[in-house]
Amino acid sequence: MKNQTKISAVIITLNEEKALPAFLDSLWFAHEIIILDSYSTDNTLAIANSNEKVKVYQRTFDDFSSQKNAAISKASHDWIVFFDPDEKITKQLSKEIVNTLKDPKAIAYYVNREFHFMGKKIKFSGLQNDKVIRLFNKKNCTYNNNLVHEELHTTGTTATLKNKLPHYTYTTFDNYTAKMHHYSALKARMLYNKGVKPKIYHFFFRPWWRFVNQYFFKLGILDGKRGFILAYVSAFSVFKRYVNLWLLYRNIK
Repeated sequence: MKNQTKISAVIITLNEEKALPAFLDSLWFAHEIIILDSYSTDNTLAIANSNEKVKVYQRTFDDFSSQKNAAISKASHDWIVFFDPDEKITKQLSKEIVNTLKDPKAIAYYVNREFHFMGKKIKFSGLQNDKVIRLFNKKNCTYNNNLVHEELHTTGTTATLKNKLPHYTYTTFDNYTAKMHHYSALKARMLYNKGVKPKIYHFFFRPWWRFVNQYFFKLGILDGKRGFILAYVSAFSVFKRYVNLWLLYRNIK
C-alpha cells in the first residue's frame, strides 16, 4: 500500500462476533480500522483487538447519527470508508476504492447495494435502486441528526462507484424483526421530537399504504414469498412506529 492515499475504515458495532472476522479481513486496504462499540456482550471486542490495525472505543448508543459522527471523530485520516458488518466488501469494490483515491473526482462516493434476504437476492420490493455513500472525505461530510436511516450531508461533488455491495441484513427472522422494531422505536422518537401526534390515519392508512406501495407499486410481488414477507414486516413496523409514538405521549412503556 506504498504511496496509497491513507484510508480510515470506521465501523460501529454491537454483538457482531459472527460477521466481524471476515469483515475485518475485507478491509485489507485500510491503513487503520476504527471500531466504536456499543458495549457488546459477545466476543466482538476480543475479535477486534486481535487485529493489529484496529483501534477500539466504546460509547453508549443513543442514535445512529451521533454514533457514526463520534466514530468518525476518532479517525486519523481524511478519507473514510464506512461500511456495516453485514455488507460484503468484494475484492473488485475494494480495488476500485483504492484506484479511485489515486485521483479522486468527488468528495463522496455512492455504492449500489444488493439486498439479500432469506438466502436470496431481492431484485425488486423498492430495493433495486438502493444506494448509500460508503467512501467520503470527512472534511466535507457529516451525518445529519436523524436518529435512524441517517444520511450523510456533503458539501461538494458526489459520484457513484461501479462495483456493487452485497448487503446481508438477514441472519434469522427474529433478528431481522428485532432490527425493524428498533428502527420503529427510533423513528417514533424522531416524530415525538418534532411534535407529531398520532392520528387514526397513522394507524390504519399508513401501514396499509406501505404494504400496497412496496408489494404492488414497487414490484415486491415479483420477489415471491420473500417479497410478501418484506412488505408485511415493513407495514407492521410502520404500525409499531405510531404505537410507540402514542406510548411516548402517554408516558407508557
